[in-house]
Amino acid sequence: MRNLVLRIIINAIAIAIVAALVPGIQLLNDSFGTLLIIGTVFGIINALLKPILTVLTCPLVILTLGLFTLVINAILLLITANFLPERIAIDGFWPALLGGIIMSIVSMVLEGVFGLKDDDDKKKRDRD
Repeated sequence: MRNLVLRIIINAIAIAIVAALVPGIQLLNDSFGTLLIIGTVFGIINALLKPILTVLTCPLVILTLGLFTLVINAILLLITANFLPERIAIDGFWPALLGGIIMSIVSMVLEGVFGLKDDDDKKKRDRD
C-alpha cells in the first residue's frame, strides 16, 4: 500500500514538473488534488496499457533498441489527457513525447530517492 501511494505522489510530482517545463502541456486546474487525480489515472493507464502496447509493438521496440518505449509513454500521456480533459491539456504528440521523456527521468530519480526500486527487487528476491 505504501508503494502505491508513493507511486501516485511520484506521478503527481512528475506531471507538475512536466507542466512547468513543456510549453504544450497545461494543467487546467492547478491544485494538488488535480495532480493526485492525474497521477492516479496515469498510473492505472500505465499499469494496464503499457504491457499490452509494448507486446504489440515489440518489433519496433527491438528495432529501435528500446527507444520506441518513449513513443509508448507519449501515447499513454495523451490517453490520460483524453480521460481528463477538464484537468490537463496536451497540444499534440511532440509535447507529449517531450513530457513522457521528462516524466520517465523524474520518476526514475524519485523512485531511486524513495527506494521503490530497492523494495521491488527485495520482494522479487523473497518470492524466488
